[in-house]
Amino acid sequence: MALRSDWSDDACPIRRALDVVGDPWVLVIIRDILHGRGRFDDLHQNLGISEAVLSRRLHGMVDAGLLQRVDYRDGGRIRQGYAATEAAAELLPVLQQLALWGEKHTAMPTHTGHMPMVHRACGNETHQAEVCSACGQPLVAEQMTWVKPWKGASDDLVGPGVLEAPATP
Repeated sequence: MALRSDWSDDACPIRRALDVVGDPWVLVIIRDILHGRGRFDDLHQNLGISEAVLSRRLHGMVDAGLLQRVDYRDGGRIRQGYAATEAAAELLPVLQQLALWGEKHTAMPTHTGHMPMVHRACGNETHQAEVCSACGQPLVAEQMTWVKPWKGASDDLVGPGVLEAPATP
């Protein structure tokens, strides 16, 4: 899934990584997948991406080992959605570090607010991307909640192989 050049055989691990995740759509698709939005229609609606571009990115991400196809029932039909693989779930610290960096180094629109990332295992907000700043435990998607004040909602993240977040009571 080359961005501009094929760096898949490059000695530099940063170039090889960017060869896979360097397209900006890839990281926001992984973000949505980790938020339990693995159905094509949900991704299309939430991202505002054309169906053709989304379809190409999803196929490329499956080929790259970032996503896996999973079956789900839609009425009487069996359809396929997408779930994170271990490789995609291991990008959680990258996404969280981007969020922390974005809050620190970019202008926050007035209608938004700080997005706390809460480690559900200890119940505290973390200010680090890989290890909880409150309890010191490694952060994994299935133990994280991102609080989005601009949506008035909290999104529980899901781990590898999970299509959608469980419904909250």
